[in-house]
Amino acid sequence: MMTVRQQSPLHPRNRHRDRYDMTALCQAHAPLAAFIRVTPGAEKSIDFADPLAVRALNQALLKHHYAIQFWQLPTGFLCPPVPGRADYIHCLADLLAEQPRRQPADEVAILDIGCGANLIYPLIGQHEYGWRFTGSEVNEAAIKSASTIIAGNPGLNRKIRLRRQKDPLALFRGIIHKNEYYAATLCNPPFHASAAMAQAGSQRKQRQLGLAPDAPLNFAGQAQELWCEGGEAGFIGRMISESVDFARQCGWFTCLVSRKENLPPLYARLKAAGAHEVRTVAMAQGQKQSRFIAWRF
Repeated sequence: MMTVRQQSPLHPRNRHRDRYDMTALCQAHAPLAAFIRVTPGAEKSIDFADPLAVRALNQALLKHHYAIQFWQLPTGFLCPPVPGRADYIHCLADLLAEQPRRQPADEVAILDIGCGANLIYPLIGQHEYGWRFTGSEVNEAAIKSASTIIAGNPGLNRKIRLRRQKDPLALFRGIIHKNEYYAATLCNPPFHASAAMAQAGSQRKQRQLGLAPDAPLNFAGQAQELWCEGGEAGFIGRMISESVDFARQCGWFTCLVSRKENLPPLYARLKAAGAHEVRTVAMAQGQKQSRFIAWRF
């Protein structure tokens, strides 16, 4: 079992290691200017508890750094923090770079399980590394949103394709077709084990931010994004079990793990499944510690 630790707060290739250049971001996306506030330390920032401000910031970041001119989300879907999502992509690139026989970048295919309405991993990955992506999703509204993002950015339809997962209990089945090969899969799994736990988590974040219970949140999300039976550990456990059937069609299977206490039982599942190599890649975004687990057969 190997753990790879990231020494600095963000990956060395992450474009967001320094403070946001709000002046440049406002030039890239003028609507962001309406949300800029000056902190007591005389720095430009936004109210990160305001979902409209966070959405405008993401639009500016995607325009300025990743050449994504159109990016919209339906109401109620997760608005992801771009720096942390970029870290997963860069750390995954490091994992792929270890391969003795490296494919040309435009031949590297990545599968995003649960790409969401925001399509964030494919957007970053195709720009930073030229990879081709397949994004799977069970939510029809999310698929429609992701399709609109692709259509709104010329050239993305040659780099990103979407597949609807018709079986809500399946992850790879019905998505990975015969004779397809993916260098890696990635996934940001549901965190909670029930709708009640997801609601409690939202209320806890509200209290931490000093917000009223009915205040709008930038960390909202659809049911499929927030919870599933068995929570994070159950979801990843099912992914491990199903990955056995696609061992010859994927170089690496990877998945974010938010709760570090879930790692020991997942390691046991991987051992029982016959994984011959397992990595845990530690990441950090500010005070938040995160990681993804990677395995292959």
